[in-house]
Amino acid sequence: MPTNCGACGYAGCFNVAEAIASGEVPVDFCPVAGEKTSLMIAEIMGAKADSEKTKKVARVFCRGGNKEAKNVAEYQGVMDCKAANAISGGHKGCAFGCLGFGSCAAACPFGCIIMNENGLPVIDEDTCTACGLCVKACPRNLIELVDKSKTIHVGCTSKDKGRDVRRVCSIGCIACRACVRVCEFDAIKVIDNIAIIDYEKCTNCGKCAEVCPTKTIQSILLKEEAVRA
Repeated sequence: MPTNCGACGYAGCFNVAEAIASGEVPVDFCPVAGEKTSLMIAEIMGAKADSEKTKKVARVFCRGGNKEAKNVAEYQGVMDCKAANAISGGHKGCAFGCLGFGSCAAACPFGCIIMNENGLPVIDEDTCTACGLCVKACPRNLIELVDKSKTIHVGCTSKDKGRDVRRVCSIGCIACRACVRVCEFDAIKVIDNIAIIDYEKCTNCGKCAEVCPTKTIQSILLKEEAVRA
């Protein structure tokens, strides 16, 4: 486990150790320590760590890679998402989508993120520590920390109207509400032209992913099964 990664917000591991020792923060404060290490720290401190804390992972809420999302300009600047985003919003036709330069991958101190051939970040959920550094690195706020147990998510954040989304991306959400109609648990709604899942209500049934006409909504489990097949 890398030291002094800064995911906790302190200057380094020594500083957060001091904070834990003084009682300023809880014994399981380190976001990358993991359950085993947190329990060891708790034992040393004579305290209790939350052994049932929900495992979180980083997920990318955009599926518009080079094949799906159209470019409207040729970018020739620094190969960095923040830099590209600062230049007229980047080269992509979608003002909300992934720019594909891998700032998130560069920010990950654990090597959990790679950029695939389609120009999209792929996160290894088995090694992801949910440190949140990739979340901070994305200038378009496309990465979120979510419960690993929640396997359905919407791979789009565009708030444009459906017809405008279709002009720039073949896989973006078009706000058709097919997912809303099929959900039996009232776990998904369309707000500002984008489908939003309420993870407190979602049961991972996958029906919304099945009816999504653009395949914006995906099931992590179905995706993994397809890879194994």
